[in-house]
Amino acid sequence: MGPLQGFKIIEIAGIGPGQFCGMLLADMGAQLIRIIRPADIDAGVDVPTRYNLMNRGRPAIVVDLKKRRGVDLVLRLCEDADAIFEGFRPGVMERLGLGPAECAARNEHIVYGRVTGWGQDGPLASSAGHDTNYIALAGALNCIGDHDRPPPVPLNLIGDFGGGALYLAVGMLAAMLEAGKSGQGQVVDAAMVDGVASMLTLFYGLMACGMWADRRQANLLDGGAPFVRSYETRDNKHVAICAIEPRFFSALLESMTITEIEPGDQYATENWPAHEAIFEAAFKTRTRDEWCELLDKADTCAAPVLSLTEAPAHAHNVARKIFVDVDGIRQPGPAPRFSRTRSEIQHGPVDAGADDHEVLARWGLSDEEIRVLL
Repeated sequence: MGPLQGFKIIEIAGIGPGQFCGMLLADMGAQLIRIIRPADIDAGVDVPTRYNLMNRGRPAIVVDLKKRRGVDLVLRLCEDADAIFEGFRPGVMERLGLGPAECAARNEHIVYGRVTGWGQDGPLASSAGHDTNYIALAGALNCIGDHDRPPPVPLNLIGDFGGGALYLAVGMLAAMLEAGKSGQGQVVDAAMVDGVASMLTLFYGLMACGMWADRRQANLLDGGAPFVRSYETRDNKHVAICAIEPRFFSALLESMTITEIEPGDQYATENWPAHEAIFEAAFKTRTRDEWCELLDKADTCAAPVLSLTEAPAHAHNVARKIFVDVDGIRQPGPAPRFSRTRSEIQHGPVDAGADDHEVLARWGLSDEEIRVLL
């Protein structure tokens, strides 16, 4: 019943950003069909089907795109689709005969989404790369980590999913909205290096006005400020604090009974090393959960640093049903939420080719067409 119910989208299967984008669109109710090339069945990390959760909510069929009939099938599906998206290097889809021009020739209002690391043009367009490479070039990686150590490799949330999947999704949705008015489709070029650079907009503004130093762990939001970071507790766990505003900082000091720090000295950067040492010593006197029970009673902007195992059991996450069980597997539920057209996980991941006939019939192919293709 999601807001995208009625939209039909073709996903040329890949891993990472395109895969996550497909999951989001399916969660929001779109009817997707994943097209898997035989050569791509074993691509990426070998995750058993039922645990490859980003493939949830949509069926998949294996199509040999090196054969004319395989290409013709995808073009036939384009005739009744609102969008198609892929994540190959530039030129691959054109060489297969499934580039934007060929798809638009079958359906002039189709939106063609493309997600890559480097983009469709530029000196690096055809180069190999992964998430860490893209966030490094965009400038994000150099902002992360301790000042006296090399930048750590973060989870691939920043490049693959933030700069890639989410920008691809919002770009495709915007183009689909526009196509509904103009009747004309267009190509959406979602490059992870573009998306990550876009997400750094705040920091370029701060740097331009002298409020951000271009080095690690020297700023308000990169662990440089002692009131915006994580601290180890007595039980070797951690509490994250983010008491940016003075009233939250004052509440934090009061709740922790810290008297050595004057609330008015919060932004005195020359005192930050001393303040950090005071916070470190204080947090070591209680366990993580003891601190959180205490700090939850006031607006201190503190939270426990939970593991992937712990997060689903937290009272807030339970109350909002942030995590759900599908086919016996605990996983994050759909986001964002809609008041009227509720998103839902239609089903868990399924094996490619599990029910080709039914899948193709839902896309309008006749029994005879399906029989010949199979």
